[in-house]
Amino acid sequence: QVQLVESGGGLVQAGGSLRLSCAAAGSIVSINTMGWYRQAPGKQRDLVAGITRWGSTNYIDSVKGRFTISRDNAKNTVYLQMNSLKPEDTAVYYCHAGVLVVDTTLLTGYRDLELWGQGSRVTVSS
Repeated sequence: QVQLVESGGGLVQAGGSLRLSCAAAGSIVSINTMGWYRQAPGKQRDLVAGITRWGSTNYIDSVKGRFTISRDNAKNTVYLQMNSLKPEDTAVYYCHAGVLVVDTTLLTGYRDLELWGQGSRVTVSS
């Protein structure tokens, strides 16, 4: 079974730091872009940061200079280091990955999948 497993998150005071991790498990041939999204109560899920297989990154303006996304391709893992946290960063954070897996039912033998992690709650108190 191919899946993303998240760890990290929790409760922290404003100005503090947290680190999220997300590991891809299963029979994965390759992973393309990986990213972190967040969903605050009553709001839609939005992209926070993304990283390509070759390490190119992008961030939403509100987290630039505070959050850092990174990945370890050997471990199929993506990280989100969150510093100088603010109450408005409170949300459930989800990792996402575009992966290529073996599928012998297809002519090409491969299938593209979009995977989501189970979500990690981050609460920043003021």
